[in-house]
Amino acid sequence: MRRLLTFARGNRLPTYKTEEERNGLRAAGRFNAQLLDFLRDKVQVGVTTNQLDKLAETYTRDHGHIPACYGYQGYPKSICTSINEVVCHGIPNDIPLKSGDIVNVDCTTIVGGWYGDSSETFLIGDVSPEARRLVQLAFDSLWLGIGVLKPYSAVIDIGTVIARFGRQNDLGIVENFQGHGIGRKFHQDPGVPHVPIRKSRKDILAPGVCFTIEPMVNLGGKDTDGPLSDGWTVLTKDRSLSAQFEHQILMTEEGPEILTMTKNGPKPGHQF
Repeated sequence: MRRLLTFARGNRLPTYKTEEERNGLRAAGRFNAQLLDFLRDKVQVGVTTNQLDKLAETYTRDHGHIPACYGYQGYPKSICTSINEVVCHGIPNDIPLKSGDIVNVDCTTIVGGWYGDSSETFLIGDVSPEARRLVQLAFDSLWLGIGVLKPYSAVIDIGTVIARFGRQNDLGIVENFQGHGIGRKFHQDPGVPHVPIRKSRKDILAPGVCFTIEPMVNLGGKDTDGPLSDGWTVLTKDRSLSAQFEHQILMTEEGPEILTMTKNGPKPGHQF
């Protein structure tokens, strides 16, 4: 989950240096990945997103953790489920998923005071070639962003490579929602745009910085519509399909460490 945020810019980003801090982040990311794996085989034709939400909440609380989205700025559910033309912040409801849908399931949990945050887009039943292509390109764009990371790289490097990929594939890369720093707070510095923003040159990913990369990729234009009357749901302006994948990353002295890798989900190079 993310809102369009304005961050203070500069090189003084929150960092987590001690092993205790980093292990807290690792535990949060690991459980969030575990939650997505738990939901994985349940995201299918005929299931409602409200059912997925209740499963996620129960699983999280039964493990002694907290669903971070529930009650956050008034959000009424534990996960976000964004279907087809919904870009982000889709609220779970009682409408069953149907064959041909694509749905992004976005989970955030609090584990021992630390936040874990990640999402995947799932293909439901028989999807169109266009939908499958979009999901593939959304997945590939995330990994392109991860691929440019190294200690002391700048946030702008992420947006540069994702925006170039979008142009090459005639995609709309959403600009008014972005990734974010994360740790003991849900949203903190740095903001992580998925297009190159000049100010992001100053946001340096030194060891200890923790953040998400979560490009929202549209088959049509980049513009969005919303939030709707529910205060949350954001759609593509042209009602084209939208897809997204998200990982949480800790920059270390050796390079980026992905904290939210699932055991059973798609790995780099996966073909949908």
